[in-house]
Amino acid sequence: MIEVGLVGIGGWGKNLARNYHQNPRCHLKTVCDLDEKKLRQMQPALPGATMTTRFEDMLEDAALHAIVIATTAPSHYPLCKAALLAGKDVYVEKPFTLSTAEAEDLIRLADERARILMVGHLLEYHPVVNRLKQMIESKELGDIYYIYNQRVNLGTVRGDENALWNFAPHDISSILYLLGGEPTDVSARGQCYLQPGIEDVVFLTLNFGDKRMAHVHVSWLDPHKIRKMTIVGSQKMAVFDDVEGTEKLRIYDKGASTNPDYSSFAEYVTLRFGDITIPHLKIGEPLQLECTHFLECVRDRKTPTSDGRDGLRVIRVLEAAQKSLKQNGVPVPLA
Repeated sequence: MIEVGLVGIGGWGKNLARNYHQNPRCHLKTVCDLDEKKLRQMQPALPGATMTTRFEDMLEDAALHAIVIATTAPSHYPLCKAALLAGKDVYVEKPFTLSTAEAEDLIRLADERARILMVGHLLEYHPVVNRLKQMIESKELGDIYYIYNQRVNLGTVRGDENALWNFAPHDISSILYLLGGEPTDVSARGQCYLQPGIEDVVFLTLNFGDKRMAHVHVSWLDPHKIRKMTIVGSQKMAVFDDVEGTEKLRIYDKGASTNPDYSSFAEYVTLRFGDITIPHLKIGEPLQLECTHFLECVRDRKTPTSDGRDGLRVIRVLEAAQKSLKQNGVPVPLA
């Protein structure tokens, strides 16, 4: 039985606690948070788990195999580093770190100590995203032209990170996962309406060297709750709407092609309007799938899908986007 410790029981930490407590592959041994009131409130829902305000208790527990970190973003690096140095396998929520230098240091430590290091890029475990990846790799959509994502709502306003770092890791990780590569350059523009220096809305563009491009719109200051991805290919188009209850994926047999033998512009471009297909997918809870994957990696000593290097790729994009934000949208190249 894998013994797991969890650090941080805020909004998302509660979901992680529930999943690890209910998972038959592990035992949620210890839960840590600085807020004693939160610990008392969670205790009845997590029978058998020890509650503590000391992170050191986990590090000193030789029986604890893995530590799950769901704290504020600035604390990710020091907590991950301490856990790796203590010989623990680590799962850390997004964003992985706040700089590429920190991400590279954690990857080095995990490699040197043969520890599992996994980043919480939830969408890489979503059944719809994996179906889209299969369709892209099999060329069912044709050549991919572009992807655009929206992740907006009128929601919790953060004071320690902007909408880019809070929301966009989900979209960036899924785009890089689907396209199987990194962008050549990144540009971003945003605006701070509620707090100085913290962007409430960001428009992010990623350019890839093969003419593919992606656009991400994130905001916590919007009248709509939207979690949507649109993929436009040369043969078909696909829309993933994660707010939909059951019909989350729609495939559009639509497209446009050019005819080299033409006598008028109307003959040069041909538009195709086909059927709309809604595939039947078994939608398991993505977080449950992600947690199970981490436990399997700990048990079998295999590299996670969203390992440290996957986390590093996302941080490189975020870091470049932040530089572009400060320069009012100037494209920032990625080496």
